[in-house]
Amino acid sequence: MNILLVGEESVGIRTLRLLAGSRHKVVGVLASQKPRFGGPATLWKTARELGYRTWAPENVRQPAFARQVREDEVDLLLNIHSLYLIHTDVLRAPKIGSFNLHPGPLPRFAGLNPVCWALYFGEKTHGVTLHRMTAEIDAGPIVYQSVFPITETDTGLSVSLRCMQEGLLMVPRLLAELTGNPVTLPEIPQDLTQRRRLGREVPHRGRIIWSLPARQVVNFVRACNFCPFLSPWGYPQTRKGKCDLGIATATLTGCSARSRPGTVGGLDDAGVRIACSDEWISVGKVSVREEFLDAVKIFRVGDQLENGAES
Repeated sequence: MNILLVGEESVGIRTLRLLAGSRHKVVGVLASQKPRFGGPATLWKTARELGYRTWAPENVRQPAFARQVREDEVDLLLNIHSLYLIHTDVLRAPKIGSFNLHPGPLPRFAGLNPVCWALYFGEKTHGVTLHRMTAEIDAGPIVYQSVFPITETDTGLSVSLRCMQEGLLMVPRLLAELTGNPVTLPEIPQDLTQRRRLGREVPHRGRIIWSLPARQVVNFVRACNFCPFLSPWGYPQTRKGKCDLGIATATLTGCSARSRPGTVGGLDDAGVRIACSDEWISVGKVSVREEFLDAVKIFRVGDQLENGAES
């Protein structure tokens, strides 16, 4: 098959290497030249090193690019973690079709940053979905889906890595099925009554509301934790005096707090305790001007942090 790859990030790179080692032909790659989240490698650079043609990802928005797809006799378009909306004419140009690897369980987690939202909402499971692309975003029939548990220690990074691992298993499976008999490809219509389309916005404008229950605060921090890489949401912000700080890691303590929310308490093995509405959480790492520091170097007992609800 002739395959056109549209993608980003390490999962895009690994998909390209998988395709390069297969018997299929990669006719070209659409990807950004600059890394999105801080890693030195890009799919664009990898494609160039492997000798493949490259285009800027914005081309998928242009109906005229469908002519290029047809000229190259593309059988299959694979969209792997690209955030560019693909024009309907481009989606329809491949002979077999266009398929998207989405890092969330559809239809409940359609849209942007599903991993962050799942952790923020306190979900106990997450998943990855490979589906046929249609004009409506993340609404096409499901081909494969894998669902896995989320633990209390999971972060945005760990769940994203699991999505990548599960998703990469689906790509060769799709290729094998399409090569053998495309008619037998499972395509299950989504129950769009269950659909929740997630947006680009960050909860609470990216600031911590200490007057919320501790679990909600910790879930927000976990959702933003992609360390050592950049987070799609940044790090949840708080303020000590005139200094803005990002809370990078936090855990529940199970200890009731009667102090005003945002009050810095004593130390423990995990870091510094800070009061929420119902209990103390323990903050371990703090982001200060793009540097990660131990919380014990930043906070002192009795400090009062600004409540996001008051900003």
